[in-house]
Amino acid sequence: MKAQDREKLRELELPELEVQEKELSEKLFRLRLQKSLGQIDNALKVRETRRHIARIKTLIRQKELSKPAAPAAGR
Repeated sequence: MKAQDREKLRELELPELEVQEKELSEKLFRLRLQKSLGQIDNALKVRETRRHIARIKTLIRQKELSKPAAPAAGR
């Protein structure tokens, strides 16, 4: 993944990142199925997709931690 692509990911909002994570998870499922059936041309796509999902999950977690904590209710 290029540095430009990583910068574009950092600019996305939390809901957009979550949608992209879901799409990539579905893509990973399809790639694994193709791999098990012997239909995949480039086996590196599985690794690349897994790493892309990890990058997105990391960004999601960073954004969650950077949000200000909600005040405790009733206190």
